[in-house]
Amino acid sequence: MLKRVLATIDGGIAVKYLLLDGYFGNNNVLQLTRNCGLHLISKLRRDAALYLPPTTPYQGRGRPAIYGEKLNPKTIDRKYRVSTQTQGNILTEVYHITCRHKKFPDPLNIVCLRKTDAKTQKTSHVFLFSSDLDLDAETLIEYYSLRFQIEFNFRDAKQFWGLDDFMNVKEIPVRNAVNLSMFMVHVSAKLREMCSSEHPGFGVSDIKAKYRGEKYLQETLKILPQKPEPIVIRNIAEHLASIGAIHYTANQSRPG
Repeated sequence: MLKRVLATIDGGIAVKYLLLDGYFGNNNVLQLTRNCGLHLISKLRRDAALYLPPTTPYQGRGRPAIYGEKLNPKTIDRKYRVSTQTQGNILTEVYHITCRHKKFPDPLNIVCLRKTDAKTQKTSHVFLFSSDLDLDAETLIEYYSLRFQIEFNFRDAKQFWGLDDFMNVKEIPVRNAVNLSMFMVHVSAKLREMCSSEHPGFGVSDIKAKYRGEKYLQETLKILPQKPEPIVIRNIAEHLASIGAIHYTANQSRPG
């Protein structure tokens, strides 16, 4: 499937990373990704056994050691810490380390996000990783965060644009229905961006209410013996667009 996607892109977009959730954070998927010429970004289990680089010098006999001390997420050396942030009672620390895992043949670029509750002193952590050892911690976190945007895109396609509702069963109609749903996700995102400066929080429900109101107005104007003045039409359009909307109101332009 990945090779088919890359063949479809065919160099039109420069792709370097494959982003997958924690279910795919294993060596088999990493090797598959590397064989396709990409680097993997994913998440490890929170109890993953990671090992720091060895600190003892090579003695000149046998194979050089590649595993050092086992990483304890609760007591990571401060020299690996790259940032801290406090929100309320929660302290978030970001650590950036190159570690080994015995189920991966090569070193991993590890980012550990550790949160500590200042009141209870309870801690929790997440291990993000990439096969690209040159990727900095901030960018790795930013890229992994995009996974949630992907989930939001599918949510919008299902909730607003028919991805859950089509009844096709043959390959071409299914492909068309899916592509149309995802296409509308991108169109609606652009429309939201265009309206967000004037109406903060403008969402898909507001877009649908706006264009539904405009459609009703156009059909109504067709049956009127005489069209109202343009300013009246504009006021009516604003009023109709606000009906059923959530973040869009036009009280100031309601027709008298």
